[in-house]
Amino acid sequence: MPISLDNNMMRQIIMDHYSNPINKHQPKDDGFAKVHMHSDNCIDDLDIFLKVNNDVVVDACFDGVACTISTASTDIMCDLLKGKTKNEALYMIEQYHHMMHEENFDADVLEEAIVFINTSKQAARIRCATIGWNAADNILKEKK
Repeated sequence: MPISLDNNMMRQIIMDHYSNPINKHQPKDDGFAKVHMHSDNCIDDLDIFLKVNNDVVVDACFDGVACTISTASTDIMCDLLKGKTKNEALYMIEQYHHMMHEENFDADVLEEAIVFINTSKQAARIRCATIGWNAADNILKEKK
């Protein structure tokens, strides 16, 4: 974790993405794959949309109702996936899951998603922090 990124800064980034999620909207055109995700333990009920052309994620967005952690995590994920190749995106998702489960991970590819590094200490929040990432993983693995 970068030295300048303390707990207060991480909370502020999460709250900014929750309060003003720039990727929370329905797709504006056709060609998006969609996965619906919900949680039995939280209010999370989201549709995740990815548009992949020539093995590159050209757009990502989501819509629905979700808690702070799910909304912020999914919003950050959408930002990070845009412009990535399918393999780069899958690697990033894998590293994010390693971080969530306190395994060795490549922090360099996670960029702003590193703010969820302490989520693993709150086991009930891991599902919230990964719901969008799991949906994106499903979409990308179906796009062979």
